[in-house]
Amino acid sequence: MARLFGTDGVRGLANSELTAELALDLSVAAAHVLGDRGVFAGHRPLAVVGRDTRISGQFLEAAVVAGLASAGVDVLLLGVLPTPGVAYLTDTLGADLGVVLSASHNPMPDNGIKFLARGGHKLDDAIEVAIEQRMREEWQRPVGAGVGRVTGHPTAVEEYVAHLVRTIEHPLAGLRVVIDCAEGAASVTGPRALGDAGADVVAIHATPDGVNINDRCGSTHLAALQATVVSEGADVGFALDGDADRCLAVDHEGTVVDGDQLLAILALSLKESGRLVKDTVVATVMSNLGFGQAMKAHGVNVRRTKVGDRYVLEAMKVSGYSLGGEQSGHVILREHATTGDGTLTALQVLERMATTGKSLRELAAVMTRLPQVLVNVPGVDKARADEDAVLAAAVAEEEALLGESGRILLRPSGTEPLVRVMVEAPTADEAQAVAGRLADVVRAQLSLT
Repeated sequence: MARLFGTDGVRGLANSELTAELALDLSVAAAHVLGDRGVFAGHRPLAVVGRDTRISGQFLEAAVVAGLASAGVDVLLLGVLPTPGVAYLTDTLGADLGVVLSASHNPMPDNGIKFLARGGHKLDDAIEVAIEQRMREEWQRPVGAGVGRVTGHPTAVEEYVAHLVRTIEHPLAGLRVVIDCAEGAASVTGPRALGDAGADVVAIHATPDGVNINDRCGSTHLAALQATVVSEGADVGFALDGDADRCLAVDHEGTVVDGDQLLAILALSLKESGRLVKDTVVATVMSNLGFGQAMKAHGVNVRRTKVGDRYVLEAMKVSGYSLGGEQSGHVILREHATTGDGTLTALQVLERMATTGKSLRELAAVMTRLPQVLVNVPGVDKARADEDAVLAAAVAEEEALLGESGRILLRPSGTEPLVRVMVEAPTADEAQAVAGRLADVVRAQLSLT
């Protein structure tokens, strides 16, 4: 059977692939695995459950709660809350387990289940494997007072917002900000946190109805944010995704500022204040070459990982680094959070603007984004991508031509017979030409037909 857990929990089409039965079984199995590993030892187990605004989150929440309570776990219902908010309250409320019901930036019909360990951290791979193995096993059900109790936690939004505001020291008065909430989990917390921190806030796509989450809005659709920033005369705009764990920005002229640029701004801010651990920032192999060049020029080391905020966070935890992120806008500030947090990112960038007196455009100019071209080559034997001598020679030849002014990356897909060819070069035409030539070699050497 294919593995249920992906890089960010279990996701699928709600009520088709991700059913109430599956949600219940996963929750029971999670309770059993954590119990057997001693997580609940000596006390009555406690879980917190939060969700985004999808209508399917309601029945999935009911199923998860039923599974946990039937296994003897007490449950606190957080209601609609961003993923980083659930992680924060998992930690501060002393919960043994956090559960997030969200499919992040995916379309509304999808949903997902993400488990968080004590402290608000993502579960280790080994625990996820164990949960899958324990599903639908025979078990002794608790009865009477042994079953779990289910309680609402009505102050979840206030507690999370207060935490966000505490992360900055300089008031944001005088900054006019547009925030696109993606009709998602931060539709209340995002505008409230920015407003409580002193900013003049214009919120868009902040009236979720259960079906409009991520619909032509948020971090994957920036046009509305760009137009609103310009029409409102705002200093800056931020776009979140459905569960608000990522953030992209636009400057006062509507120009997009991506995750690499936000990461660069925050890296220099932390370095200046002596809080950038080991003067190192963690980024993925897909981060723009311009990011690496800018960091080197300012004495900041870059540690690269595989694509996925999960791998960024793992590298940060192992070495104690304080900052990491992705081009997509996942930014992890370990001083304040255990996951990416879009609203936290926005607050930190705004504080940098307020303390320096510089616009976002000026701050983002610390790095120059090199043109980046990505070509997908389907129908190939991706397993041979690292072994083919002809392909390796072609890559080496193109790398020699680019020198330090460009970069080439071949990435086999994790789920399809496909190889991704990514090229960065001084000009878009040059990047496209190199990517096209290498794509032709991939097709010729690795074709399955």
